[in-house]
Amino acid sequence: MLRSELKIAIRFTLLTTLLLGILYPLAVTGIGQLAFRRQADGELIVSNGQVTGSALIGQSFTGDQYFHGRPSAAGNGYDATSSGASNFAASSQKLITRIDGDIAQYAKENKNEPVPIDLVTASSSGLDPDISPAAAVFQVERVANARHLPVATVRDLVQRSVQRRQFGFLGEERVNVLLLNTELDRLGH
Repeated sequence: MLRSELKIAIRFTLLTTLLLGILYPLAVTGIGQLAFRRQADGELIVSNGQVTGSALIGQSFTGDQYFHGRPSAAGNGYDATSSGASNFAASSQKLITRIDGDIAQYAKENKNEPVPIDLVTASSSGLDPDISPAAAVFQVERVANARHLPVATVRDLVQRSVQRRQFGFLGEERVNVLLLNTELDRLGH
């Protein structure tokens, strides 16, 4: 009796390993590659023949000539192997000091406008590649001045880069910082 139960258990383990550990992942990967190749490959952004990043993961841009994304608490900044929030409470002095410093830095750029909240707060993953349209517009003048471009040209580029809500009601309007900065680099300034 024990022998037959052991044989059944071994067969069941081998069958489920084959089905769920090999065949199912191959089928899902194959469907993904056939139907959604760009997404399945990580939405890689290629510029001048080089992969510059993924539209799904934020990157650190620090120069005045680039739009800046949300701060990242993931490892050393946008480290996909250390995804996560800082877990600091709203009352944390370390968090307050960082946010106050970021606000003061951004306030130098645009003294008459309040700093959009997503420019000074990290997302829960720390990898968010998008900012709000308001956060992008807030940075237009700095980027235009650094690149010696008309403000209207950069503002128009931001407006064209706004991704609308999915199906008209899911999510929020957003601007992918890497895609926007890639378009800026294509302008050649």
